[in-house]
Amino acid sequence: MSERHDEPKTAATGRVPAAQGSASPAAMSPETASLLGLIDKLGSLLERSDVVEIEVESGETGIVLRKPAALAPAAAAAAAAPAAGGEASAGGSAAPAPEAAPSANLKTVKAPLTGVFYSSSSPTSPPFVTVGQHVAVGQVIGLIEAMKLFNEIKSDQAGKLIRIVAETGKLVKAKQPLIEVEP
Repeated sequence: MSERHDEPKTAATGRVPAAQGSASPAAMSPETASLLGLIDKLGSLLERSDVVEIEVESGETGIVLRKPAALAPAAAAAAAAPAAGGEASAGGSAAPAPEAAPSANLKTVKAPLTGVFYSSSSPTSPPFVTVGQHVAVGQVIGLIEAMKLFNEIKSDQAGKLIRIVAETGKLVKAKQPLIEVEP
């Protein structure tokens, strides 16, 4: 486990994200910690059940969790519509197909817990991993802040890093893909 002493800042504004608060570096309010725990429990419940979607509202806060299978039919319909309408421009609709084929070969490293993902140890430090780099099993690929603790996330896959899925400073859920690796 690592501790981060600098407040993470967004690249665009250089300001501390609102979810972080400004009271102290890496501080997470009890409400936020409780909400993250609830989201994690709801996600676990969703995975173990036959339910496809869970929607919860409390006051002004609401969340919808969906299984990937629930999103697949909508994505397939959206992909089919442009392909059917744009058959004349085969160059434009044929380009995504080659990208889809190699992705079946990719392995993902998934988040072991819910929290905020960081790709480097501080805003001024270089990222732990970069696209195109070879990643080894056990190599640190990022940090996840959960309940005021920074947890080193190590790769359980080896190979060439193809894509970093998680964004720095954004919430990631347990079992959400963080990176894609080509063995």
